[in-house]
Amino acid sequence: MSSSRNLTIVAVIALLWNLTGIAFFFMQYTADLDALAKIDPYQAKAFSEMPSWQWAVYAIAVFAGLAGTICLFLRSRRAIPLYILSLTAVIVQFGYTFFATDIIAVMGWGKAAGFPVFIFIAALAQLLYARTAAARGLLR
Repeated sequence: MSSSRNLTIVAVIALLWNLTGIAFFFMQYTADLDALAKIDPYQAKAFSEMPSWQWAVYAIAVFAGLAGTICLFLRSRRAIPLYILSLTAVIVQFGYTFFATDIIAVMGWGKAAGFPVFIFIAALAQLLYARTAAARGLLR
């Protein structure tokens, strides 16, 4: 498989991943907290108490990831700083979640950290792929 075709496949997968992240952002930001409280009171409380700066960081994480992916499609090196921004926002977002809230005490480390660790790995993988693609001359 050619490197260019490989880049397109990775970009499509990254696009689907980042669009999913944006969908989750909007679902969580606009969630009906009263309805959510009937199903998961802790999550409803967490969303209602989430500071506005953390919502902004969440938005930066998902939209910078999408912008980085668009740059991959365009074969642009701008993907790298956008993926760095996205990864940084992921770290800040989950750093706050794990160290400034009681999520680990309530849910336990395994349940609380599972998906956030996966998100971190995905953000890191996008960045590493973009750097590798740039080093191979696939991004200009």
